[in-house]
Amino acid sequence: MKITLRKLSTKDLATLAQRTINTSDSGNYPVINGHPLLAELKLMYADYDAVYTKMTFSGKGNDVANSDNERDLAFTTLKAFLNSYRKMVSLSGYQSAEDLYQIFKQFGLNLDRMSYSSQTAQMKKLIEELEKPENTQKLAALSLTTAFAEMKDKQTAFETIFAEQAGANADLRNQKSASGIRKDLEKTLKSFFGLLTAMKDVTEWKLFYNDVNELVKAAKNSNLQPVVNKENSPQP
Repeated sequence: MKITLRKLSTKDLATLAQRTINTSDSGNYPVINGHPLLAELKLMYADYDAVYTKMTFSGKGNDVANSDNERDLAFTTLKAFLNSYRKMVSLSGYQSAEDLYQIFKQFGLNLDRMSYSSQTAQMKKLIEELEKPENTQKLAALSLTTAFAEMKDKQTAFETIFAEQAGANADLRNQKSASGIRKDLEKTLKSFFGLLTAMKDVTEWKLFYNDVNELVKAAKNSNLQPVVNKENSPQP
């Protein structure tokens, strides 16, 4: 019964372990009933099953990206309005638009292209400056109070979802790594198969060995089917 477990896909290792356990628990092989190595295999598989399908990160990446796109749109829309308005010198409010545009320029006209953290820092400074009384008056005069409020809301929303992602990722990092758990399962399976190999010539163990050996052969040939009754199909 020879197999290089590390060469199996994530899915096939899980399936081999599960089928080995199911065969052992079938009631057809009294010699393995209550065996401590079988109990250890069940524990290792349970740990592996709990984490091998989880994502490396929190899964909030798309939410963060969408939130960032929304704040970028609010920022660029307000910036574009001010840039156009300040050029129309025939309008009475063009100087207010110019003054506000210069504030945008001060903190970065292209800050929407910065990294998440850099953009967040600059956006907070920009908002703080625009919230000064003299600048809120200029925004009101240009009927931009609502647009500015929307930009602030989008910034706040981004900070919230970004913080949630950071917290979730920290939680995942604090868990035992999936690679470490896989090694534990491989070690226990190897010991279990070693036991069966050592006992294969003993009458009471022969049939058990043969049946498990067929599972091992199937795994080597990558013919195993996905584990059944899983809410999420494991990926290789």
